[in-house]
Amino acid sequence: MLLFKEIAPLRAYLNSQRLKGDTIGFVPTMGALHQGHIALVHESIANHEVTVASIFVNPTQFNNQEDLVKYPRTMERDIELLEASGCSILFHPEAAQMYPDGFATGHYEWDHITDSLEGAFRPGHFDGVITIVKKLFEVVEPHSAYFGQKDFQQCAVIGEMIKRFEMGVNLHVCPTLREKDGLAMSSRNVRLSDAGRKDALLIFDALSYIKQQQETQEVSQLVAGAEQLLLKSSIMKPEYIAVVEKDSLKPADKLLPNRKYVALIATWCGNVRLIDNMLLRDS
Repeated sequence: MLLFKEIAPLRAYLNSQRLKGDTIGFVPTMGALHQGHIALVHESIANHEVTVASIFVNPTQFNNQEDLVKYPRTMERDIELLEASGCSILFHPEAAQMYPDGFATGHYEWDHITDSLEGAFRPGHFDGVITIVKKLFEVVEPHSAYFGQKDFQQCAVIGEMIKRFEMGVNLHVCPTLREKDGLAMSSRNVRLSDAGRKDALLIFDALSYIKQQQETQEVSQLVAGAEQLLLKSSIMKPEYIAVVEKDSLKPADKLLPNRKYVALIATWCGNVRLIDNMLLRDS
């Protein structure tokens, strides 16, 4: 695996690969890798001659600076995992490469896609996400990019970004990988206490409840029932429990036939903020 820390040599190398006719898949990450990330790498490898992974803890998408400081950094292990996966290239820039002097984060308001859910509870978060992913796409110029469904709203934001800026990148949203007990794999899980790790399973229980009861209850009842499940733990403090239209992220008043919906939860589990989601209709 080749390691690049600067933009210019990475671009030069990728251009040489394109001249050979190779296609490029891209997996942007913030490090602290787990098997969910590696599954994205494997998916890219299956479809492209060259797979680029990036590790960059993006400061502009943290509205809480304490969260930025606490974000896990496991670079040596990350490199080992990527090398073992067969990844072609790791791009690991310093902040000055991505944000040179005078660079300004953009501001984007794209209705429910950016302004609801995470956008409402983490002001400026998606401005940072769009800014860095757009820049990474411009650096790597991938044919395809691979993201996990666990960050469902982020995937919707990136899809909208690709469309609005006519970036020509194929977006692949891959299913959430879960531990055997149902907990969604997340870089933040390592920060959970033993008690928190156990109580975090209530998130999967709450989402499963919404999916199982969707044909028998109103949306308000589904949300209330999911909240009751979460509050079985005294350390669980939900920020939102929502059922929205899958494509527009508009809140669903009722579940209509032939429409696709997704249930999403964000909650504090002790001092760790976790998110998860579940598609309510598989077809």
